[in-house]
Amino acid sequence: MRIGELAKQTGMSTSAIRYYEDSGLLPAGKRGLNQYRDYDQQAVERLQFIQLAQRLGFSLDALRSLFDRSEDELPHEQILAGLERRLTEITQLRAELAEQERELRRLAQACRESWARGECVETSSLGAGQGSKRAPLKRKPSASLAR
Repeated sequence: MRIGELAKQTGMSTSAIRYYEDSGLLPAGKRGLNQYRDYDQQAVERLQFIQLAQRLGFSLDALRSLFDRSEDELPHEQILAGLERRLTEITQLRAELAEQERELRRLAQACRESWARGECVETSSLGAGQGSKRAPLKRKPSASLAR
C-alpha cells in the first residue's frame, strides 16, 4: 500500500509517517519502480503500536530503543517491565495530585473564610514560605519500555 493509504488506515498524517520512518521507528517502505513507498500490514501494526504506546505515556526514544533491540518480534519481558514501571509512575503521580488537590482545597477554604470576614489572606496562614512538606509536582519523563 502507498503512504496515503497507510495514513488513512492509521489516522496519521503522511508527514508523521515519514518522520517515523526517518527517525528509525518505522522500517523504510520499499520503493517500487515508480519510486513510491510501498508498505505492508506490518507497517500498519507498527504504527498502531506506536500510537498506543504514546497514548500511554511512552516516549519515542523509548520505542526506538525497543525496536532497535528486537529483530522480528518485540521482547516481551522488556515490554512487561516497561509497563510495570509506567504503572508505578502513574501511582506516584496520582498520590502527588491527590496531595495537591487537598492543599488547593485547604487554600480555597482559607481564602473564602478570610474574605467572608472582609480580611486579606495572610500568606503566613497559607503555609507559604514555611517549607512545604511536598515538592511541587514535576512532570516526569516519559516512561521507557526498554532498559
